[in-house]
Amino acid sequence: MTVIVCNNTPDCIRGHLKRWFIEPKPNVFVGTVNAKTRETTVAYIRRNAPGLGMLIIAPERSSQGFSICTFGQTDRKKQFMPVVSDCRKME
Repeated sequence: MTVIVCNNTPDCIRGHLKRWFIEPKPNVFVGTVNAKTRETTVAYIRRNAPGLGMLIIAPERSSQGFSICTFGQTDRKKQFMPVVSDCRKME
């Protein structure tokens, strides 16, 4: 399962995300997608909404089973991040 939390998502990006994710609350997207789809979607968002802040929680082979990755300006500062992954692979 992948969770993407965005700040002030433009309508065009929201529509794109709703192809693969549900939106249980505004700007929170949850879905089960493979790594390739997730990386392609994140690259599309970063290309078409470069100022958009995102927090992405995605499955990863680690002791905790997930990674946390941020792009852009998010509303809150991270105080504790248990798993740090290489976010550059999603660029």
